[in-house]
Amino acid sequence: MHSDHAAALRQQGIYVTAQRLSVLQAVGGRPHATADQVLQAVRGDIGTISRQSVFDTLNTLTDLGLLRRIQPMGSPARYEGRTGDNHHHLICRTCGQVADVDCAVGARPCLTASDDHGYVIDEAEVIYWGYCPSCQAATSEHLPSHLHPHPQNIEGAPS
Repeated sequence: MHSDHAAALRQQGIYVTAQRLSVLQAVGGRPHATADQVLQAVRGDIGTISRQSVFDTLNTLTDLGLLRRIQPMGSPARYEGRTGDNHHHLICRTCGQVADVDCAVGARPCLTASDDHGYVIDEAEVIYWGYCPSCQAATSEHLPSHLHPHPQNIEGAPS
């Protein structure tokens, strides 16, 4: 895996360093990781590294298009290695779990703006918010009835 990451760094014209390789490896193994989660993984991999070095590396790799940063409302930025495919995300309101949602096939965004204001649109970013299956099961009695996606799965619900 490091050889793939090293090749990607070289292709972007930047030096291959242990820090950069470790950050790419950490994000690859933990899609949607926060910077703090990446920091802990990198420290476990290479030892001592400053928080600022990890943040700088995440920013550099994001700027180069090797990583993607998503910033859900009310949540720290998260990083993933899946780039360039215009996919979207599902985020659980209770536990914060993030899942990828594929977009329509093709290079254009899967959403059309009602007014493009003269922009040439090349990407759409959508975040779907809701409740993951685990949180639904754990809190089904607290969810409003219109949010129960599968009433037959709720104990005591009519079949």
